[in-house]
This record gives sequence, structure tokens and C-alpha cells, in this order.
Amino acid sequence: MRTVVRPEVHDAYWKFAARRHEIFLKRFEHAPDPWGKDPILRQYKFCNTFRAADRVSQYLIREVIYNDDAADLAPEDIFLRIVLFRLFSKEATWDALEEATGGVKRSSLDVEGLGDLLEDMRSRGPIYTAAFILAAPSTYGHKAKHRNHFALVADMFRKNGLGASLGRASSLGEVFEALIAYPMIGPFLGYQIAVDLNYSEQLDFDENEFTVPGPGALRGIEKVFANTADRSPQELIMDMVERQQNEFGRLGLEFEGLFGREMKAIDCQGLFCETDKYSRVAFPNLKSSRVRIKQEFTPSPKPLDLFFPPKWGINEKVAAAAQRRDEKLGAEQMRLVDSLRVILDPGEPGRLAEMEALG
Repeated sequence: MRTVVRPEVHDAYWKFAARRHEIFLKRFEHAPDPWGKDPILRQYKFCNTFRAADRVSQYLIREVIYNDDAADLAPEDIFLRIVLFRLFSKEATWDALEEATGGVKRSSLDVEGLGDLLEDMRSRGPIYTAAFILAAPSTYGHKAKHRNHFALVADMFRKNGLGASLGRASSLGEVFEALIAYPMIGPFLGYQIAVDLNYSEQLDFDENEFTVPGPGALRGIEKVFANTADRSPQELIMDMVERQQNEFGRLGLEFEGLFGREMKAIDCQGLFCETDKYSRVAFPNLKSSRVRIKQEFTPSPKPLDLFFPPKWGINEKVAAAAQRRDEKLGAEQMRLVDSLRVILDPGEPGRLAEMEALG
């Protein structure tokens, strides 16, 4: 028996991928708003088509893994930094930990002191991301979730602990299994951390060999497929990976990927989650446990300097695209100044100088 899709939702999966990525590229190019015509994408907040391009993942790659100060750290220290960051997934929390320790690593992991630091921080605001909710069991005997997480990380990176397991791993699946062997690391979080670890230079496994759908992806799969023909969610995700070029072509969608990099399993898994969210507005007749999109889109005022794992070989393309963008913007600014020279009264040099300063 073959799978049966809901055509309009199945097509929306691919259209979402192309249109959301188009918005990402236009924002990278500093193009003026509106960045797209889809009213749902314009109103609500959605993750990027490519996970590694999301703001938090970009921070992880650039500041946690490939930070200049981390260049000479041992592999286990890099692994610890990745795991600890992902548990909180909040830039302000990581910045505070870095400042307090002089650089997070095994030798600077003062569980008690850092627990006190975050105790004070959480009295003034959140120390965890709102993107996903982590369980708060008192596995290590603490009432506060963050203290249990510090104890977890200390347990993970004891001698012959997680670092040794990662050193022996021969696949992304084995990285995942090593992670979920620890308390408080469920399948969804374990998969996310496994992918994060694989961004580093220390691991380099095929992202398409293994995937784990999260709760949102499972809801999305139920909406895209009317009948899964008893195929597992993992198999359905991998099908999307394999068929992506054919589907974009079938729908006449322009999609060149992430500077030439195709979607991987982690991206197609995430797209099912985003399709579930998108469908709440586009296809409200498809009922699920979630009926609305919680967050509306507000563009961040902070520009994002893109940086990806060097082993992907796309940072050179990113830099070239950024240079073309800057040259284009510079030329447009010069044309604007030239136009103002014609419009403004030559007797008002002060106004012209002010306009030139504004660019």
C-alpha cells in the first residue's frame, strides 16, 4: 500500500520551504520589506527552512563552537560547551556563563557558583528559551531546574563519560544513543544536541543517516499524510529529503538551497513542525492539539552575520554574496546622493552634507 497525501497540505510543505527561505535570503540581502506575499508568513513567526540559519543556531555555531577563544580547547570541552548551551538555548544566559567563568570548559564548570549566578538571573527574567519546554525533574536532588542541569553536565563530562562515548561513536545514531543514556535527555532533545555536536570539527557524520521527529513534526506528518501506509515517521522524513528537488520542480518553485546546500533530515523534520503551525491558519479544518500560532513576526533589529560549520564549504559563498550585497547597497546609496545633488539647492551645502552623512 502506498502513502496517501492531502494534496493541498503536501504542496504547502514545499511552498512553505521555498517561501520561508526566500524571506531569509531577502533579509540577508537587506532588501526592503515586504519580503514576501504570503500573508501567514508575513504575520506569524516561523523558523527558517534551514535549522542552521536560525538565530540561536547561528549563535551556537559562531560563539559557542567556533569562537576564537575556543579554538585551542580539547574536544571534550567543545562538547561540554555545546551541550550546556543547548540546555538553555538563550544567548544572555550563555554570555553570563562565559563572563563568570572566563570561558566555559570542564575546569571552569563551578556547578555551585554558576547555579547561584543563574538563581540571581532568573529572579529578574527567564534564563531558558521559550522555543521548547524542558522537563524539570529533580534527578540530581535539586529543586531548581538549572541546578539539575548543571549537575547533569558535570555527570556527563566526568572521566570516561560522554566524551569517551562520543569518541567511540561511528554514526549520528550512536551519538544520539550516548546522549539519551543520561537522565533528563529525551529523544527530541537528544536528537537536537546530536545535530549540534555534529556541527563541530570533532564529529562529521552524515545528517541524513538518522532522524528523530519531535512532537510538532509528528503533528505535521498527520496533516500532510491522510494515510502513512504504516511507514514510520523517520521513513517519511527521509522520503522528503530524497524527493526535494523533484517536488520543487513539480511546483515550479525556485529553490537553490542554503548557498547550494540541500535540505537535510533535520531540516525536513523541522519543516513538518512548521507546516503544522502554518496549517493552523491555512487549513483550520485539520484539528490537532494546537489550534493557533502563538507568536507574531517581529523582525530583529540586529543584523545577522551568517557563519556555518567550515567543513560544509559554504562560508566562501556566503562571503561572496555579502560582498555583492554590500556593493549593490553602496551603489544605490551613491545614486541617492547624486539625485539629492540635483534636487537640493546648491546654496544649501549644509543640508547636502547631512544627507551624505546619513548615506
